[in-house]
Amino acid sequence: MLNQTAKQTVTGKSYFSSVSRLKETKVLTFCGMMGALSVILGYVATIKFGQYIRIGFSGLPNQIVDYLFGPWIGAIFGGAMDVIKWFASGDGDFFIGFTITAMVGAVIYGLFIYNKPLKLWRVIAAQACVKIVCNIILNTLWLNMLYGKAIAVILPGRLVSNAIMLPVDTIIMYLMLQVVKKVIKPYFD
Repeated sequence: MLNQTAKQTVTGKSYFSSVSRLKETKVLTFCGMMGALSVILGYVATIKFGQYIRIGFSGLPNQIVDYLFGPWIGAIFGGAMDVIKWFASGDGDFFIGFTITAMVGAVIYGLFIYNKPLKLWRVIAAQACVKIVCNIILNTLWLNMLYGKAIAVILPGRLVSNAIMLPVDTIIMYLMLQVVKKVIKPYFD
């Protein structure tokens, strides 16, 4: 069944050893399905408010991957999906900063929820950290670098949208991961 190294990964003793799970066909297949779902959600479940504010649900498959396989597989998946979704949409200029943000977000989620008891406070903390570090700090910096808009101009709208979305995203993520824990996670343990 599972060798000792894989058992250590499942119990959370090594975040880095979880990357070896990419050799498993079922893990690669599942990540591919989550990638396809992410692209579809990016098309049908994203609302844009101007050039700088975007609310969408294409990140939910990323959170599932982060929860099931850890921060490092999540980072690889998040970075790959950022590039794939850009190619698929052809929307705007490609900028590596957003890819880095996607990878950092996956690491943050993975550190909070991978192989840990699924508690509401963990989801709140993960969402808050991602919103502050990735959405407010990094993405605002990238938008400033790309478009030359003053941070003081774009930051207020980004603060408001992230403050509004924090409880919404927390509830959605928590409920979604409760289902994933019961229905999908047993297949990967």
